[in-house]
Amino acid sequence: MYKIITKEMLTPTICRMKVEAPRLAASALPGQFLIVRATENGERIPLTISDYDKAAGTVTIVTQQIGASSSEIISFEEGESFKDVVGPLGIPSDFTEMPEDELKGQRYIFIAGGVGTAPVYPQVKWLHERGVAVDVIVGAKTKDLVIYKEEMESVCDNLYLCTDDGSAGFKGLVTAMLEKLVNEDGRKYTQAVAIGPMIMMKFATLTAKKLELPIIVSLNTLMVDGTGMCGACRVTVAGKTRFACVEGPEFNGYDVDFDEAMRRQGMYKSEEVEANEHHKCRIGRGK
Repeated sequence: MYKIITKEMLTPTICRMKVEAPRLAASALPGQFLIVRATENGERIPLTISDYDKAAGTVTIVTQQIGASSSEIISFEEGESFKDVVGPLGIPSDFTEMPEDELKGQRYIFIAGGVGTAPVYPQVKWLHERGVAVDVIVGAKTKDLVIYKEEMESVCDNLYLCTDDGSAGFKGLVTAMLEKLVNEDGRKYTQAVAIGPMIMMKFATLTAKKLELPIIVSLNTLMVDGTGMCGACRVTVAGKTRFACVEGPEFNGYDVDFDEAMRRQGMYKSEEVEANEHHKCRIGRGK
């Protein structure tokens, strides 16, 4: 059993949990994910690792309440335990394999959207601990939906907030901020990384390409079963079919067919609506 050490609601629908999982924490690296099965008959839910503490033997997950299964995970409280937590899975971020002398010559810019800010954090933290220059752009609809602000400020060189309504930081899209930093402020980056909603990553990639800036994107939102067996995470990358959960979740953004990926995200919409309705109708009615 995997005990929940701490639980915190970052927003009304986004929950952060620190979970006891010593073996998983010992081998976790930035960019990887894990699978949570809350109960014996629960669905397997892939979640990107949002932090890990090898000494304490814990991993941190951030879950956004969207459907029945994410609601079930969030319903657990401190001191309770998940039935299974499996991982780490997926291929770690490319920079974890980069020679130290080459790594220190890099300057990264991360573009994070919404709940995608959480998996950006361990990557930025890992680079910061090795003396690599990192800037971060975080986008949200409004200031109340910005997460990981203080945590990110502690591990990056510069944090740029963007909100749709201008309630915090720059009023506008993360892509506009990226263009401003490069074209107006003269920032020189060697690598961009975007994690967030698929539509955001698509336009972040188009913007990076215009700026002649290499970009990596994470297709973690496509994953369902987490092992490649269900095929839900199939995506065309550089003209070939790839499986995000076993060959990713990170890929060269230039090569990803984002339109196909967005269509694939809608595959289980009707099933999710049905499951969510079933979940709602059971509230207060016992087992």
